[in-house]
Amino acid sequence: QVQLVESGGGLVQAGGSLRLSCAASGRAFSNYAMGWFRQAPGKEREFVAAISRSGGNTYYADSVKGRFSISRDNAKNTVYLQMNSLKPEDTAVYYCAASLASLDSGSILRQRGMYGAWGQGTQVTVSS
Repeated sequence: QVQLVESGGGLVQAGGSLRLSCAASGRAFSNYAMGWFRQAPGKEREFVAAISRSGGNTYYADSVKGRFSISRDNAKNTVYLQMNSLKPEDTAVYYCAASLASLDSGSILRQRGMYGAWGQGTQVTVSS
């Protein structure tokens, strides 16, 4: 099983940027599709972005499309989430997750249940 550790969260003003990182250890990182989810207080955990094993395909929630960018470096066992033009509604705990789903499909990788490993989360707070 892969272990995941997120970093890079913090406090930023609206319109600012942050880059989250998720370092993986354990089984071969390139075997996993990777995703980012977030959970705001009182709300369910929601899909943000996902990336295929090779990095060739990416998927985004409509709420972040055009502002966030997911990428991965398989040589460094790391996945990133570049967040630009941040809004107060982006405030949440952000989690990275790893999936062994056999299909590279946006509809599949948007589902929390397709991910078998999760990090501990990193807080992102956007002030207005």
